[in-house]
Amino acid sequence: MNSNFSRRAVLAVFAGAAFFRPAYGLSTGQASDLVNRLVGEINTVINSGRSERQMYAEFERIFTRYADVPIIARSALGVAARSASQAQMNAFTTAFRGYISRKYGREFRRFIGGELRVEQARPVKSFYEVKSTAYLRGEAPIDVIFLVSDRSGKNLFFNLYIEGVNILATERTEIGAMLDRRGGNLDALIRDLKTAG
Repeated sequence: MNSNFSRRAVLAVFAGAAFFRPAYGLSTGQASDLVNRLVGEINTVINSGRSERQMYAEFERIFTRYADVPIIARSALGVAARSASQAQMNAFTTAFRGYISRKYGREFRRFIGGELRVEQARPVKSFYEVKSTAYLRGEAPIDVIFLVSDRSGKNLFFNLYIEGVNILATERTEIGAMLDRRGGNLDALIRDLKTAG
């Protein structure tokens, strides 16, 4: 993993879908509150002094609580999701959730002492954009943008940008490459994702 990606990855515990989703009754305050609670829990885990294994479990719990996991997983899988059975999508979603938690949880341990701070929220097209700043020890502050919607029936984030980069686009490329290396065998990808990251 190169240094530029690692710098972004440390902040992208979770990634989201690269398309717009309606916000319905969600307000600016609710979107901001969601991200405030999310980053508060991330900050607590980062600086908790827990072991890597304990942190991974906590990050997976946070991901499940605050992210639209099914949409994120489907977007990460890309075109292959269209031909996947419901059972395969369920299995992929579960495996992907653990994979993301381990992968980015490992990166977070390198930046103990830093924190994320929510700055402002605003409606953008059919969703809400919540801007935050990541303060890492020994580095310049980094812009982090969460996109939030309530289309699933809950207020959840579905996309994440770090310094203008859509992190899921990177993740989707990596998942696609992993699937290609397995000859398009989704079941093999699911099996390997259970221990990857």
